[in-house]
Amino acid sequence: MASDEHTLLNHYNITTLYPTAWPAEKDESDASEDEQPTSKTRDLTHSRSKSRYSALIRSGSDRRSLVPGSEKTGDGVENLVQKDEPDPLGGPDSVVRILRQKGLPVEEDQRLRNRFLLSSTTFSPTLYLSQVHSDASTQSLLRGLESLSKSIDQKSASLKVLVESNFERFVRAKTTIDNVYAEMRNQGAESPVAERPRAHSRVTSKGSAHFRNSSAQGLFSPKGANKPLPSDKKKHALVKESEYGVQGIKAPLIEVAVKAEEIWGPALGGRAREETLKSAMASIEQCSGIFDVSPALSSCIKHRDYDGLADEYRKARRFRDEARATASRTLSSRSPLTDPQMYQIVITARMWSAVETQISDFKREIWRRLSDVENPLPFSAGQNTSEEPIALISVLLELGVDDNPILIWLMTRYDHLKTKITVSFERARVEIEILRRRLANASPPPSRSAVAHLKSPGDPSLEEKTQNLDTPAVLELWDLIHGSVTNLLSTSGGLLGEVIAYWDKAQGFIEGRIQKTLPIGLDGQSQKHFHLSPEDVRSLNNGFVELIGMLRDDVFAFFAEPPIEDVSLLYSPLPPTTPSTPKSAVFAPFAHQDSRFKFDAGNPPPASPKRGEAWEDFAFWPPYANALSGIHYLEKVLNLVGGAAMELAGLRLVSSTSDVPERLKTLINGTRERCVSAVAGAWIRDAEMFHLVETFARSNERKDLTKMPGYFLAYQNVVLSGLQRLAYITDVTSKAGSSSLVTPPASATLKLVRGDFTKSIYLLLSDMIRDAQRPPSSQATDSAASSSGVTVDGIHNSGDLEIQSIRLLLTMSNIKHLQSALPSTLIPHFETSFSLKIPEESKTIRDVLTQIEAKLFKSYTHPTAEKLSSLIYDGITSPQWVPTTDRPTELRPYVYEALLLLVFVHTEISTTTPQLLAPIICHLFEAIVTAFLAGFRARKERYTLAALMQATLDVEFAASIMAQYTSHRASELQSQVYQELDQRTDNSARTRLQNELPEMRAILKRLREGTKGEFACFRKVRSKG
Repeated sequence: MASDEHTLLNHYNITTLYPTAWPAEKDESDASEDEQPTSKTRDLTHSRSKSRYSALIRSGSDRRSLVPGSEKTGDGVENLVQKDEPDPLGGPDSVVRILRQKGLPVEEDQRLRNRFLLSSTTFSPTLYLSQVHSDASTQSLLRGLESLSKSIDQKSASLKVLVESNFERFVRAKTTIDNVYAEMRNQGAESPVAERPRAHSRVTSKGSAHFRNSSAQGLFSPKGANKPLPSDKKKHALVKESEYGVQGIKAPLIEVAVKAEEIWGPALGGRAREETLKSAMASIEQCSGIFDVSPALSSCIKHRDYDGLADEYRKARRFRDEARATASRTLSSRSPLTDPQMYQIVITARMWSAVETQISDFKREIWRRLSDVENPLPFSAGQNTSEEPIALISVLLELGVDDNPILIWLMTRYDHLKTKITVSFERARVEIEILRRRLANASPPPSRSAVAHLKSPGDPSLEEKTQNLDTPAVLELWDLIHGSVTNLLSTSGGLLGEVIAYWDKAQGFIEGRIQKTLPIGLDGQSQKHFHLSPEDVRSLNNGFVELIGMLRDDVFAFFAEPPIEDVSLLYSPLPPTTPSTPKSAVFAPFAHQDSRFKFDAGNPPPASPKRGEAWEDFAFWPPYANALSGIHYLEKVLNLVGGAAMELAGLRLVSSTSDVPERLKTLINGTRERCVSAVAGAWIRDAEMFHLVETFARSNERKDLTKMPGYFLAYQNVVLSGLQRLAYITDVTSKAGSSSLVTPPASATLKLVRGDFTKSIYLLLSDMIRDAQRPPSSQATDSAASSSGVTVDGIHNSGDLEIQSIRLLLTMSNIKHLQSALPSTLIPHFETSFSLKIPEESKTIRDVLTQIEAKLFKSYTHPTAEKLSSLIYDGITSPQWVPTTDRPTELRPYVYEALLLLVFVHTEISTTTPQLLAPIICHLFEAIVTAFLAGFRARKERYTLAALMQATLDVEFAASIMAQYTSHRASELQSQVYQELDQRTDNSARTRLQNELPEMRAILKRLREGTKGEFACFRKVRSKG
């Protein structure tokens, strides 16, 4: 059925059996003007019966095409290549239809279609089989080969029939040629005569025209063809001048020959093409695996299938070895190569050339990946990635390389880590110094924020968050310091982790553990790379020790050395030395362009000013940072340092090296001493500022105290706990084996902490006295600045703060509270934390507190006592004191005034600090009694009975009112008053006074009843029930 369809398509010169439009080429005529059919021929043609498709049918006289199905090129030249052909291998469909189904543009691209058509001279067997029979099996190809052989035999038989049927024509043509030859030969021998004009011959005209055209073009004319002959009669004469009669037909004959070759060449050369096709088919079947090697290699490289790549490479080597063996056997036997062998050798050579190019390019890419140390390759076994160095090394070993990929990777990695450690540390150091300088040159933080941070440990309303520890600028620098140290010493993500991971790999290669999992390569050629020489091992060991030493020295220099002066690294990085410098020359610290570190190279940040601050000697301490933030961050930093040292000390190579453990011990202890010293300096600075915390706001737990003692005790406890963790590095010492590296803190360090502990208490107590005794008018002025340089911006209230007596009372109450809290809680906390007894400091602190209490007590009571003394003394010594009656029944006014003043004092104390009421009132009553004694002694005259009665009433009334606050000394002074009065009178007055005592008691009772409301505060409150 398919053969019939193909026959119809070629017969009618159409592309489909179901056309939808008239072919445009049928409207055009290919015949030239001189080839138009005569009227007779036209009439005969019309007289014949025609089919409805006669316009599509080619007649035998149609010279437009000699072969059914042939086509014409774009320039009008016809050829024997058909528009479509049946499958030469006997398939059901035509070639063009199959290609059209596969999506190839064979209808638009004539050259592409000709490569698939057997009748074309550009037919490609390889391309034909790869596209038309891409999914054909071996059996189907064998069946196709058999069908092709039968087809070739049939066409050969057709050619024989063609020759036999036209034999008579060949004979007639031979006779005609002989006659023409004789005529032309004899024509040149005749005498020249006038030639009769003859009728126009179409053939001759055509031939002559063709000859002229060909001669004019000169494409096929021989030398001298354009020279004119003596006469037209000799034009075709068989003489030398006309090339023996062939000059006029030479060019047309050449064209005819070319046309014949074009038409009959493919048909006559069918057998040769058959043999070629058979040989090609056999070679394709035999070498099908060779063709697949190069594409398979490309696919493996693209998908990074290293196992498949090795298999394909081994397969390619096997094909190469087979071809070489074939050539060797043929050469040794001196026998010619057969066509299959020749095909095998040529195909294998081309395949091997392509494979070598691919493998060479792939090796270069693998070397580049293995040496690309910008992004560290993963080392964890859980990260299964093709970029893992072991996978890359395995590929190189499997493919075979001259250089040792193991040693090259180890040395490249070592160089990268060495450079990265140096560059990362220097970069981080400069960045830290830039922020430190900016912070130092900026204004000190306002006291409001500083005080808020100092109160944070004792303020339950503040959550325990890092931002409450210090100002944002200080915390930013702390974060940078902690991040930089983490980047250096962290075992997960830091440089130390990369160094340890590198050494773990290096040790695995040195011991040969990793080599057991690596391929030995083809024919074991990569086994030579498995063994590392003693020199290589020694170099790797020394390199690892050097990397550890660099990390240790860099970290120790950062903590032990003062701040650096040169910060030009940020604006003058060293350029790459060569054009081939890899990206790894610029590490991650240089990659980011943080705006914080951008500045004009001509105007770098100025150096830190020298003000005598403790933090000026520490490159790792942010200016104006308090001890709270320092403890928080330095504890993390010390844990990193100690943990890193412990990790390194546990390595066998490090422990076996003589000086490395000792240097690690120096790193830990030296860094700790510097950190403790820095925190201690900030501790003193905080203590100088801590008095600004005092706002005289009452404590929520005890109204007789302010909040400052609680803040101070909480702050001191936090600092002591933090210093204890810093001094002993508790997180590190809790690990096994830490005793060999972490030693107890030095005595100088403990002495420093001990001294700063007591000094911080002294500073606070002295500032408390100064703030309490400061006059109200100077409070706002003097509190505007402090010894630490921190300004006070309205942190005090204008209430109790303006009353100095209340400030004194609250300060005395705070001191009294500290007298019990310091020895009971804070000092034991210090002694427990540092295993250090401080009896002398404890006694000194208690003595100082006692002295401060006495000083504040005197500061509060002395003005009132002086006023009371002056009031009573003036009242007694006044001339109006002597009664005008014989029996006085009223008190003198000074007594009421003195007691009313005590009422005011009693009210102030009871509403502020009730626990101080009794000692202060007792002391003031003693001052009153002392004033009585001094006043009575000051009078020179002797006391009459009336004067004795008046004095007795005054003294007894005051004593009875103040009976609850009468101390032993007050009683003694009162006795001295009576003795003084007794000495200044006579016996008669004494006797009469005894008689008047009952009456005087009644008067005193009346007077107390009358002043019950005024002096009720001095009465003892009776307990109910």
